Amino acid sequence: MPTPRKSPGPSSSKSSKSSPSQQTLLQFFQKRAPPSSPIKRPEEPPMFSSDVTAPESVPNMFSDSSMVDDDTTIVSESDQQEGTRKRKMTVLSDSEDEWSPETGAADLKSEDEKDEKEDQPPAEKHVPSSSNSSKLAKFSISSTYKPGPHVAKPKKVKVEQDPERYAWLLDVKDIDGNRPGDPDYDPRTLHVPKYAWAKFTPFEKQYWEVKHKLYNTVVFFKKGKFYELYENDAQIAHQVFDLKLAGGGRANMSLCGVPEMSFDYWASAFIAKGYKVARVDQAETALGKEMRDQAQKKKEEKIIRRELSCVLTGGTLTDSAMLVGDLSQYCLSITQHGLEFAACFVDTSTGQFYVSHFTDKSSDYPLLETLIAQTRPKELIIPRGKLERYALKIIKNNTSSDTLWEIVKPDTEFWDADTARREIDLNRYFHTKNEDQGDESSAPEPPQALIRGLENDLSASAIGGLIYYLRSLKLDVQLLSLGQFNEYNTTSTTKGATMILDGQTLQNLEVFANTWDGSSEGTLFKLVNKCVTPFGKRRLRSWIAHPLQEIATIKARADAVDMFMEQDEVREMLLERLTGLPDAERMLSRVHAGSLRPKDFVKLVDGLDRCANILNWLDELRTRLPQIDPFLVTEHTSQLKDVIMPWMTAFDHVKAKENDKLVPEEGVDEEFDITLKAYVDTDVELQELLEEYKKLLKISLEYRDSGKEIYLIEVPIKAAKHVPDDWQQMGATAKCKRFYTPKLKQLVRQRQEAEELHNMAANDCRQKLYARFCSPQNYQIFTNALKVVAAIDCLLSLAQTSMRMAVHCRPEFVEHDTGFLDFKELRHPMATSTDFIPNDISLGKDISRMSLLTGANAAGKSTVLRTTGCAVLLAQLGCHVPAREAQLTPVDRIMTRLGASDNIFAGKSTFHMELAETERILSEATSHSFVVIDELGRGGSSTDGFAIAESVLYHLATHINCLGFFATHYATLYDSFKIHPQVKPERMAIQVHSDTREVTFLYTLEPGRSEGSFGMNVALMCGIDAEIVENAEKAAENYEQTSKSAKLINDGDVPLGLRSDLEYMQNHEISDLAMKSIIAMVNAIDN
Repeated sequence: MPTPRKSPGPSSSKSSKSSPSQQTLLQFFQKRAPPSSPIKRPEEPPMFSSDVTAPESVPNMFSDSSMVDDDTTIVSESDQQEGTRKRKMTVLSDSEDEWSPETGAADLKSEDEKDEKEDQPPAEKHVPSSSNSSKLAKFSISSTYKPGPHVAKPKKVKVEQDPERYAWLLDVKDIDGNRPGDPDYDPRTLHVPKYAWAKFTPFEKQYWEVKHKLYNTVVFFKKGKFYELYENDAQIAHQVFDLKLAGGGRANMSLCGVPEMSFDYWASAFIAKGYKVARVDQAETALGKEMRDQAQKKKEEKIIRRELSCVLTGGTLTDSAMLVGDLSQYCLSITQHGLEFAACFVDTSTGQFYVSHFTDKSSDYPLLETLIAQTRPKELIIPRGKLERYALKIIKNNTSSDTLWEIVKPDTEFWDADTARREIDLNRYFHTKNEDQGDESSAPEPPQALIRGLENDLSASAIGGLIYYLRSLKLDVQLLSLGQFNEYNTTSTTKGATMILDGQTLQNLEVFANTWDGSSEGTLFKLVNKCVTPFGKRRLRSWIAHPLQEIATIKARADAVDMFMEQDEVREMLLERLTGLPDAERMLSRVHAGSLRPKDFVKLVDGLDRCANILNWLDELRTRLPQIDPFLVTEHTSQLKDVIMPWMTAFDHVKAKENDKLVPEEGVDEEFDITLKAYVDTDVELQELLEEYKKLLKISLEYRDSGKEIYLIEVPIKAAKHVPDDWQQMGATAKCKRFYTPKLKQLVRQRQEAEELHNMAANDCRQKLYARFCSPQNYQIFTNALKVVAAIDCLLSLAQTSMRMAVHCRPEFVEHDTGFLDFKELRHPMATSTDFIPNDISLGKDISRMSLLTGANAAGKSTVLRTTGCAVLLAQLGCHVPAREAQLTPVDRIMTRLGASDNIFAGKSTFHMELAETERILSEATSHSFVVIDELGRGGSSTDGFAIAESVLYHLATHINCLGFFATHYATLYDSFKIHPQVKPERMAIQVHSDTREVTFLYTLEPGRSEGSFGMNVALMCGIDAEIVENAEKAAENYEQTSKSAKLINDGDVPLGLRSDLEYMQNHEISDLAMKSIIAMVNAIDN
């Protein structure tokens, strides 16, 4: 339906009567031509492979002036009788912007019927009809897409199509000619034969130049107001999401389409299904192309230039609208040489890079397991053939099933050290441009963490592998230029300052992922995470992965937690002010890249202003609440307010929110002001011209829009015969006719050009404002302040977690030479049941340091082990623990060996895995470690298992002298350690009903040895046939008697470990701690 026009507001300045000259346009486009980029590339690499090149006959991507599109606009004008219209008809044109996916083939008769209805009142502003009128209906997966409004049967240029022109898609090969199934087949690339390139239309060339380098990626190709998917991608869209295939397709290709406004929705949907998504955008509008051709006096190109904007993958998303959850998602590259590993990973949403280099102590790769368990990457970049099979198995076991694996070619796609150093130096990622002076100035230096990483060849290669991959996704410049590089130590963020939690412990204690489906449900992180800001949640995860170890820092954090627990008003006010803060960390990264939407920029500015107010308010409370002082830095609070204040008035916040446009206040950007004035002046001229025509015809007139034709003069039928002869009729209804005059046509063109120039200037203005807002100095101030706010959010989270525990206390940390743990009435932190049975846990100090824990099956041994481990972790996190009382010394690491499993992939048995994990504990545990070993030896024979268990426990208690639990079903171990001063026997209490043979589990920890595992009783409870159980009992009794006799005959009453140590001491010295235990055991035997 045509849209009525209303006069714009009056302009205070005198309008110009002439359209921009060709010289003016040329100067404008020359001014907008990008200067030599500070990011200098010696040569753009191919998208995914160094071998990916198009045949010589293929022009450069998107820019060959000789291209002539075969679907060029065709104009059909037929003179008709009065009452009909002359009208331009179009077929599927590359420059078509006004397609309607919902209405499809609306014909002239339908539009005439609409025009015969009552006239619409004048609109408040010009809203040309477009594809956007269909609104969110296009989000439906069942919506149809028709590529063009076939308003009448057009005359279309017939191009003879070869039905077999895409036959090469039936025999797919990669760029090197390898077929699927070949060991070297690269699914990312596609071989397009030379004869096909020769037959392609310009549009097809443009498409396949992109697609043949991104064959395993779904390519969204911009056409007007829509993104289109062709061939295989269209089939995927149709089969997976039920998007309709458009009849006829385009240029002999299958076709599906979605509106541009729904791109984020559909891209997220494809990514969620595991696909990569590429977006190809138009580098100019149809009018912009025409103006450029005119200004630069070039031969007119009949195809709009397009560029690959980005490639989106599940592990490299940057747009908050597509990201799922607030936690970091890492893309990690890793390489290996023997036992040496190097990794580089990035959170693309914030631009934070981390470099890690370590040498593992064994081929079981415990440090690799820790790195993967701590980061849980969403996407992996791995050079083909560089990682050992068992290393790959470790990675697979510690990542989720939806983790993306990108196997790339070593050296060419995963750079070696020299190539990585050269590329980083040549591309000058860390240079900035001084916009005011127009010259380049170097950033102080590349980040120190990056410099140190590049000094090691293996680390440099890992860095290069990640940079190459980011470059292929068009993300390298925007992420690296932030300069946010950090060194990452798998065992500690600051050596000696934090507790070490290895990958096995994170898994066994279910810190970040549970053991049944790998999600966060039921985990310690899920329990503790009460943060209300996205960046606070990310900081808390880092805190949990690296609990504190120094008493002073633990006490400072616990003091702040207690203060927030006591200060209800302060706590509630802070939570209220923090709630609803945007994800400023991720938004800052998008501002730096120049891609943040204006309406989100308003949220960022307002959010940072709120952060400044929060920090200033806390600064005022420092004297009354000194506990928060260690977490506040005056420099951050004062500088943030000073930096953010000018931005509260630098642009129109209301327009940015409502129209998603960044409109600077007058005087902020000269070019924006000039083009805006020209744009407004043309509207004034149009209104003045309309007034002239009203006087000429002496009737009331108004402007109408009809499709792409805007500012048509609508004249009633009766008055139409009085219009001047040079008026050109453009359309008609039963009530009126619509005209262009020569002067009006020129003025409309002038207005369109002014609008185009203003849109370009507005985009340039936005980029300049973003660059100024996110300057290196400002960025550092913003990120430092956000770290303080995140820390406050984490403290509040710990306070709320503590308060929600049914029973809780603040643990007391004390200095002690050898360390100890003492918990009274300790509960599991995840236990919400009021009838959960607590237990006292005491290890070290004046009593034994190791608990030899025995008990019946399902009696609760593993629960006690995990409960104690989680309590230690919570205590050193600065949180309260679920106990009546708690006193302990800081633990330097928690080490666990729970359960039993084999590793078929690496050819390692269950027993091998048990011993490998145990060896790690024996080699790394100290007297300040907390060690948990559960059922060691069950993977081997009973004889071997018992011997290994006895030897390991003896070494832990005598030589390492650590704190911990040794849970076992080998009840006879009691006899070996009943005289050991550092081992105390404990058991899980039960009641056995002799009549019914039922077992009642009391879940209480008590001194003594278990009377047995009561496996037969449990078997009966599970429904095993009674006769089978009776036979098993007899066999067990005979075996037990035989084992006892053999032990008494072989070694009498002297434990095997003690006998070994006595022999060793004849020729070697032994530690003082071990000597004390040996003397105590010898005296016990003598007595």
